[in-house]
Amino acid sequence: MNEQIEEQNEEFGMAYLDSCDRPTLLLIHGFPLSSAMWELQIEDLGDMVRVVAPDLRGHGRSGDTPPPYSVTMFADDCADLLDYLAIPGPVIVGGLSMGGYVAFEFYRRYPERVAGLILAATRAGADTPEGKAGRDKMAQMAREEGVEAVAAAMLPKLLAPITYKEQTDVVEFVQEMMEDTSLAGVLGALAAMKERPDSTPTLAEIDVPTLIIHGAEDQLIPVIEAQAMHKAIAGSQLVVLPDAGHMPNLEQPDEFADAVADFLEQFLEEEE
Repeated sequence: MNEQIEEQNEEFGMAYLDSCDRPTLLLIHGFPLSSAMWELQIEDLGDMVRVVAPDLRGHGRSGDTPPPYSVTMFADDCADLLDYLAIPGPVIVGGLSMGGYVAFEFYRRYPERVAGLILAATRAGADTPEGKAGRDKMAQMAREEGVEAVAAAMLPKLLAPITYKEQTDVVEFVQEMMEDTSLAGVLGALAAMKERPDSTPTLAEIDVPTLIIHGAEDQLIPVIEAQAMHKAIAGSQLVVLPDAGHMPNLEQPDEFADAVADFLEQFLEEEE
């Protein structure tokens, strides 16, 4: 894996992981995480595709700007990074949770740059009034008690109970990622998720190959929502991983990599 950290623009320094010179897979992390969550996938898939995994502003090693942020801002940042790397597209765009919200927005704004979609542990719908109130409550916690308090509150919900109990290395890794997120990043991302548009109407418009991956034990987004996306996106594939929660790529990395590798085969055939 060729790991690089580069300046993306003058506003903030956008860090990213970049693997190789092959068809490109853009992987967008969830909240409040970083590109580090994709390291196993870069290792497993790096022989097939070029994997670019950015740290969204305020997350990981990227700089931050004053909140609020928006999914449009995140999508434009990703497009700017692809421009910086001289990758005009189309690319396969994958996102987990919040990264899926960004992937939807990227598809709406740059459809010509999307060859395929991977939607992991995410949903199409916008926040409900109760969901928005929860974002506000978490933002208040972050301001008053710090990012560590947010991480502590979220951690048990991000993972399947069996993962939380038995995979202490995964628990510690996820906790470290969350605690490394800046306060501006947490507040900005919460605002972005709270105000994101409803992507349900977008589902019927998606005309590129799409893979939906979901953990059977996801405590944040019920698997029924993944099934609904699968039904609404023509020709999509759905893979539900047992014993995985909201972080299926870390909880069941081999199974996750197998599902993605099988999906990517069609793009490699097109390159031949």
